[in-house]
Parts: sequence; structure tokens; C-alpha cells
Amino acid sequence: MRKACVIGWPVAHSRSPLIHNFWIEKYGIPDALYERLAVEPENLAGTIARLNELGYVGANVTVPHKEAAFALLTRHDPLAKRLRAVNTIVTTDDGLEGRNTDGYGFIANLKSGAPGWKAAAAPAVMIGAGGAARAIAASLEEEGAPELRIVNRTKERAEALAREIGLTNAHIYEWEELPRALEGAGLLVNTTTRGMKGENDLTLDLSPLAVEAVVTDIVYTPLETGLLRDAKAAGFAIVDGLGMLLHQAVPGFEAWFGTRPEVTDELRAHVLGNMGA
Repeated sequence: MRKACVIGWPVAHSRSPLIHNFWIEKYGIPDALYERLAVEPENLAGTIARLNELGYVGANVTVPHKEAAFALLTRHDPLAKRLRAVNTIVTTDDGLEGRNTDGYGFIANLKSGAPGWKAAAAPAVMIGAGGAARAIAASLEEEGAPELRIVNRTKERAEALAREIGLTNAHIYEWEELPRALEGAGLLVNTTTRGMKGENDLTLDLSPLAVEAVVTDIVYTPLETGLLRDAKAAGFAIVDGLGMLLHQAVPGFEAWFGTRPEVTDELRAHVLGNMGA
């Protein structure tokens, strides 16, 4: 049997099995399974070293293990090297390789949800400087964004993000400077938890954005956050956060099971309908 898993602590909340097992069934892949693997931090090194011995062809890695998994592996793809974080482990002829597909998932979701969006057309504004922001920032730079304006409540953290991943197009703004950061921007992305179920909405004056701007949120519970609802009401194109989760899963599935899967409305409906699973 070909098995893959998601490694985390805790890991019961992970939606990844919903995605991968849907594809396994859809594409008729025989003797295949994707499961959750709860691994405490002190057991991570041993688990990764024995991944193939445990019967896995590869794995996803989620919090709190992404940085630790990077350090435990000797082979990495370029984005994983840049971010020093791994979310996908693949078995290659040379052993285990750590990859990072979060940036791919973010850009693929934007292109799917807003087909007319072009990174090079205008500056992008990113709110937040946490873990998810790193992959998004790097992917926007690689996609050709002429300027990335990072707005964070702690300026030092945003400066550290830009420095640590070597951003060459970043400008850091204080929270109070947000209106100026939004001026003429073609993309606004919220990478914080604001707007998530149980959190306060992110309420902004979006009028400084370019008319053709796209507003996106990495939060997907709820699917339409307060920010996205306000942006839609103001006439901006919006892209929800669920697609990033779905698209980042594509490269790993292809590497493990030999079939490149599609992100479809059917998959979205399946994941949304089983969020409690």
C-alpha cells in the first residue's frame, strides 16, 4: 500500500485527509491511503528518519513542525531553502526531500479565483508577518510584484521577515500608515487570523486601493470573512482562503501517487461539507 500522511502536534484538526483521500478515490489509485500522524516535537526526528520504514511514501508537515522538519532534512527545494520551512516531504532516488508548496498554493488560488490578476501590474499589500506570511511574501516577489508593502502591528517583526527571507521589493509600514500603504495597490492579502471564527473582523477603509484590485484572505472559516464581505460590497474582486489549502496539496499528491490532481468545485464542496471531519 502507498501511504502518505500529515505530521503535526496536534493534528486532528487537519483537513488534508479530506483532500487527498478524495483524490485517491476520484482517480482510482489502488492501495493508497492518506492519514493523520500525531507526532510530539521530541519524536519528530525519529519519525522522519523512519518515514519510509513506517510505510509512507511522503508526508505533509504542519504546525509546529515546519521549521524543525527543514533542519532535519538535507535536501530541499528552492522555496523551502529560502523560507527554512518545509510543508511537504517527498521520497526521491536520493532520499527524503523537503519542499514548500504554500507559495504555490497561494498564487494558484489567486490565478484561479481572479483570472485577470497580474502580480507585476501594481504593488501588493500584505497584512501580517507571521508564519504564513513568509511563503506568501516570497511567492509574490517571485511572481513579479514590483513592490510588497508589509503592514504589521509590530514593525520589527515585519522587518525581520523581509530580512530573513531576503526580500528585495519590500517596504514596511506601521499599522497607522495602512491607508498610505493601500494607495494604488492591486492586491490586498490578510495573512492574520483576524476574521476567523471567534476572532474580530478586520475592518478597513478599502477606498485607496486601485479600482481593479483583488482582495484575498487566507482565513477560510468562515469562507467569506468580514474583510471579503466588505471588499465585495465595495466592488472589488475577492478570493477566499480555501483555495490556497486545496492548491498547495497538488504538488505533493502528484509526487506521492503519480497523478496530478485538479482542484475542482466538487473538491471544494466535499471539503466544505466535511469541515468537522
